[in-house]
Amino acid sequence: MQRLYFLTPDLDTTVNIAHELSDLALTEDEVHVLGKEWEPLRERGVHNATLRQTSDVVNAGVRGLKYGVVLGALLGWAVHLGLGDQGFGLGWTVLVMTVFGALFGIWTSTMIGVSVHDVKIDKFETELEAGAYLMLVDVPEDREREIYSAIHRHHPEVVIDKVTRDERQHHLGVGD
Repeated sequence: MQRLYFLTPDLDTTVNIAHELSDLALTEDEVHVLGKEWEPLRERGVHNATLRQTSDVVNAGVRGLKYGVVLGALLGWAVHLGLGDQGFGLGWTVLVMTVFGALFGIWTSTMIGVSVHDVKIDKFETELEAGAYLMLVDVPEDREREIYSAIHRHHPEVVIDKVTRDERQHHLGVGD
């Protein structure tokens, strides 16, 4: 799946595009809209973007799970070595600490991930504050060109963007 970002100038254009995307067989789960005014969107049947779509909470949770499991297992091993055998075997100590590390990692990472915007949200912050809408549209990669062309043909004023590899790497802390 590829996420396309449509920056639309007003509510009417946004609603029209949402209906066109529905006609192109995209579901409500694949089209989310972010804007300063969300109530008019809901009233006109357009799906509002949630925290899951507009923040890094999911990726942060996955990262927290990965690091939490590893650090929990290492901590369990260190605790067992430091305290010696206190009636628990090495396996139980490592298992308990691994589960604790995983849960703690998920919890702390998602708390941080909630405050980190999606890669493109900050780029369009000024326009959103001015009343524009940002549509987050998840499309299969083989339909990307079709969707792009259909929307641009009917709405040339809409800015269509997607996350580049460099932006994704930078967002994940891998890029420059």
